[in-house]
Amino acid sequence: MPTKANRRMKPLYLNIAFLVTGAAILLFLFNAPEETTAKLPNDAVHSRFQEMKKKEAEKFCAECHSPQGVSPLPEGHPPKYRCLFCHKRN
Repeated sequence: MPTKANRRMKPLYLNIAFLVTGAAILLFLFNAPEETTAKLPNDAVHSRFQEMKKKEAEKFCAECHSPQGVSPLPEGHPPKYRCLFCHKRN
């Protein structure tokens, strides 16, 4: 049968483990790099996409950002079907 001291130590160890884990997560998040992805421009061309749902707005990106479009994407750009996953709206 566990003694009173053993019953009190288990929650103490769990609390310490919880605090250490929480501190490690916070340390990891504070050391994360800054966001470097450009935001969706807040101009006349992109203004109509600011209020649309993401999936709806992303259907129009290829009109201008295809290889034949006005502003093609640079070589090595990630997949083109999830634009607003990285490029946040203002």
